[in-house]
Amino acid sequence: MKNLKLQNVKGSYDYESKEQIIRNYISDTLREVFEKYGYKPLSTSIICYYDLLALKYDEDNDLLNEIYKVTDQANRKLALRYDLTVPFAKFIASNQNINLPYKRYEIGKVFRDGPVKQGRLREFIQCDVDCVGIKGQMLEAEYISLFVEGYSKLGIDITIKYNNRKIMSGLLETCKIEEDKISQTITIIDKFEKLTKEEIKVEFIKIGLQEEQIEKLISYLNMSFNELQQEFSETKNVLLQEGIKEMTELNEYIETLGLQKYVQFSCSLARGQEYYTGTIFEVYEKNGKIKSSIGGGGRYDKIIGDFIEDGKEYPACGISFGLDSIYEIIKDRENLKNTNTDVYIIPMGNNIEALEIANVLRKKNINVDLKMNNTKLKKALNYANAEKIPFVIIVGEDELKENKFIFKDMVNGLQEKLELEEIIKKVF
Repeated sequence: MKNLKLQNVKGSYDYESKEQIIRNYISDTLREVFEKYGYKPLSTSIICYYDLLALKYDEDNDLLNEIYKVTDQANRKLALRYDLTVPFAKFIASNQNINLPYKRYEIGKVFRDGPVKQGRLREFIQCDVDCVGIKGQMLEAEYISLFVEGYSKLGIDITIKYNNRKIMSGLLETCKIEEDKISQTITIIDKFEKLTKEEIKVEFIKIGLQEEQIEKLISYLNMSFNELQQEFSETKNVLLQEGIKEMTELNEYIETLGLQKYVQFSCSLARGQEYYTGTIFEVYEKNGKIKSSIGGGGRYDKIIGDFIEDGKEYPACGISFGLDSIYEIIKDRENLKNTNTDVYIIPMGNNIEALEIANVLRKKNINVDLKMNNTKLKKALNYANAEKIPFVIIVGEDELKENKFIFKDMVNGLQEKLELEEIIKKVF
């Protein structure tokens, strides 16, 4: 036992009460927004069959290396979920009697054995909304509104980068990228804005792309949406036609809703997950406190049909808010509560009466903590102060006789003797 490591696994953390209160505030805020937009709660299993999670990926895909693999006593090949999308798709596929469209939200832990940095952990919480059964770009437009409202409620200024995987796939076809190199090419494209042109070229050369392919692809990836529209106005490439049409429709919604200042088209935005089939999003904090994305998502019209294999299409789209990234951004704000307790009651030798008072206040929906040990008054007040509890009630014999109790405001230090009904009004 002497060699037992009393520490967390790298990339996982314990959050003590003050930290968890902030994290609860984030999830509660987002839950309110999700329900405001008509989404219903769903909880899916953390443990999945490995083959289910790996279904849409090539063997050399980076994400497969990040999956936490486990086995059970029957030696079945299992894994911990790396996102909430695949388990949701599995749920829909195995419950085909569900009334569509089906809109759900889920807030839960996911696990990835990847590099650890600020805003990117190995055990983290995603806050997702997904919808199955709606085609077109109206849903994507609503998701942009939902992103804006969710982050605005949390006091975070954002930029939403967006693209369409059909445009990406169409460009790869135009550049004649071989089928066996597409996955690696998309992985490199996902780093496009982080690397110089020369660094990107080196990465493309490593996977066997030719100079002409590289120059053509880089040229397209640097284009604005209007430039792409003009460049491919006469294209016979079906994917490019569909992708540009979808982006044009989405842009009309964005303009009508007045969301232009929040969005930025990025032709190089790829998002590594191979299940995306249409519009994709990534969200970044404008102030740059965290460099990586703090949210994202996109359309995945084929994954549910691939599970069922009934020849039907199940149009689906979803987005995710990164709770841990949001926490890193807002955790040091002074205006955030770091206690759930409204009142701390200090009995002076009359525990029964103090507990009775606590119950009266609790029935009025006031959060009450009660001193139950033998510490002195000064130490009890120091405890309340250290815990940032805003109000203290001192219950002594004289107070019980008068039916008035010492009520202390711990923020400004003022105290007065008040009846219980007066105290209730003060707390509210």
